[in-house]
Amino acid sequence: MALITRFSRLFRADLHAVLDRIEEPDVILRQAVREMEEEILADEQRHKLLAHELKQLASRHDDVKQTLARTQEELGICLDAGNDDLARNLLRRKLEAERLLQYLVRQQQEMTHAISELTTRLQTNRTRLTGMQQKLELLVRDSHGDHSDLSVAMPDIAVSDADVEVALLREKQNRRTS
Repeated sequence: MALITRFSRLFRADLHAVLDRIEEPDVILRQAVREMEEEILADEQRHKLLAHELKQLASRHDDVKQTLARTQEELGICLDAGNDDLARNLLRRKLEAERLLQYLVRQQQEMTHAISELTTRLQTNRTRLTGMQQKLELLVRDSHGDHSDLSVAMPDIAVSDADVEVALLREKQNRRTS
């Protein structure tokens, strides 16, 4: 029984090795790199669009604040003059402007949050892309038999943001204990 199990494992291992060679991992990795680059490009364009929309919201916010200040001034004049009909119209405009202002503030907060998430995703994807490009470079070198400058396989040297944060905390802790 153990002999049959061993033969089946050897057969499966050989079959997987054959499939790996048929699939051409460098071609698959190149396609993954292209797709990642396209995704990063789309995210960068989305980031620019969101930043532009945020600027427009800020400009609109400033305009509404100015309108609100003018309306408040005009309302004071109407109330001093005893013109309640005109004061009602100005109060309506004031209330509408205040609600619009609240809406714009919510939109700015949501847009800022979306930009922050997109920035984080972009940084993560750029780090992953760098790692994939390094792996592809090594794979292409290995497949072409170019081992002249590599005596051992290069490890994945891409550094993530989490690695940087941990190293920073470790350095701060070392300085406190010193």
